[in-house]
Amino acid sequence: MRSIAPLFLLPLLNTVRGATVLAPAAQPTQFITLDIVNAPTAPDGFTRIGVLANGTYPGPSIVATKGQTLVVKVNNKLTNDSMRLSTALDFDGVFIDSDNVFNEGSPFINACPFGPGESYTYTLPLGNQTGTFWYHSQLSVQYADGLRGTLIIYDPEDPLAHLYDVDDASTVLTVADWTHNTSTSILASYLATQIIPVSDSGLVNGKGRYNGGPEVEYAAVSVKTGKRYRFRLINISSRANFVVSIDNHTMTIIEVDGVATEPHDVNILTIGAGQRYSFVLTANQPIANYWINALINTGSPARNPNLNVTLSRGILRYEGAPEEEPQTPMTEGPTGADANVLNEWELVPLEAIPAPEPDFNLTFRTFMPAGLTEWEINNISYIPPAVPTLLRVLDGETQQMDFNQTENTFLFPAHKTVQVEIIDAINEGHPFHMHGMNFWVVKSNGSDIINTVNPIRRDVCVTGTGSIILRFRTDKPGPWAFHCHIFYHFAAGLVSVIGAGFNEIGRTVHPTEAWERLCPAYDALPPGEQ
Repeated sequence: MRSIAPLFLLPLLNTVRGATVLAPAAQPTQFITLDIVNAPTAPDGFTRIGVLANGTYPGPSIVATKGQTLVVKVNNKLTNDSMRLSTALDFDGVFIDSDNVFNEGSPFINACPFGPGESYTYTLPLGNQTGTFWYHSQLSVQYADGLRGTLIIYDPEDPLAHLYDVDDASTVLTVADWTHNTSTSILASYLATQIIPVSDSGLVNGKGRYNGGPEVEYAAVSVKTGKRYRFRLINISSRANFVVSIDNHTMTIIEVDGVATEPHDVNILTIGAGQRYSFVLTANQPIANYWINALINTGSPARNPNLNVTLSRGILRYEGAPEEEPQTPMTEGPTGADANVLNEWELVPLEAIPAPEPDFNLTFRTFMPAGLTEWEINNISYIPPAVPTLLRVLDGETQQMDFNQTENTFLFPAHKTVQVEIIDAINEGHPFHMHGMNFWVVKSNGSDIINTVNPIRRDVCVTGTGSIILRFRTDKPGPWAFHCHIFYHFAAGLVSVIGAGFNEIGRTVHPTEAWERLCPAYDALPPGEQ
């Protein structure tokens, strides 16, 4: 019997407090409480104060079942004014319907943040969505201080369940960058110097090491010979991408950003900030310990002597193996002819949906001008409006002329197809993320193939040399953030807003009184508490 089976037998736990919650399918609603606090944390052995959900890093894992509604109460208990004191959460990859667009957690687009001592409750009907997701602070670069955790939506009728035996909390695998300084100080330095921060360490399941630091015990994942494991790999970084491999093992990709795929074998993959993959690993090697290689790419290590990219790793431990590090050398994973690399354009969704022909075409050219500490889309750097976009739309501002150029807001009628070609002018590798929905990847980074027949669908796609081409539908009226998931780029203006069917929003969106109170309360805060 697959280990996911007990998921449907456990009683519902009403709050998450530093532990995984398993919710049975019979319960239509899961209530979760997250207390956002300042607390010490030392994932790589260096102790610092973080911004943490329920006092843990990573935050507690939220686990749900297809068809449930998540009701997530977030209590802001922050007190350390060396970091942001307000907050707002985003649930990456979770679809948001138009009538619930006010619960999409993008500050100054869909809502205002909320300050210390305040609370807000996000209501998220999950519908038929399943797969691998995560949550994090969406306010500036706050989640770099630790406010991030995983969100898994299980499918009791998973069409790929025959491929694996184990899919539970033990097979969730996070990779992340980590810094010893606060996000606010790092952002200030970045905006002053134009030099992007280099992390102090890379983490696997919340553990890592840095040069000269203590030998923190690597996170170990246990497997049993002959079993097949569905690993859910999530990059919860604020900047870094990771090159992931597991010594002597094949990874069979079966999910990308919540979209099931045809099985696809690789032995090494690159995962950008915000991206997620499920892969099946068969425990078919001799009983031993094997390195989980997760080489962090966060800029030149020469700019931060703490960083050692080879120290970013974990351990795959077979049942019966000694509790010690692998005896084999640390490597960068398969290379040359031995490397079976994941190419995004080779992925095929399990349910192939052709990409519709576009009704509108956009071209985004991303660039950072010399001497300016800002990122631009088509020569415009995003500046958040004083009043959130959604609030203004509800007040009748539904025309393109109503939005300043610096809001990078692009309006389209409802029920149309938009194509966006993103040209990365300086090959920075921006992981572009769409809120509220996903898109068809018609053309991937590194390929000239145009696939409109069965392209992969996802919500984070990484740019590079050349361009990427994405298509999406405007079937859900609302303002939807579309931005780089390198959050220092995000804070420096690499943001756009897709305005879908603004003229229909007033008929379908009826925010709660709690949402209506957010902006007056936030505006009344002194600047140091915002």
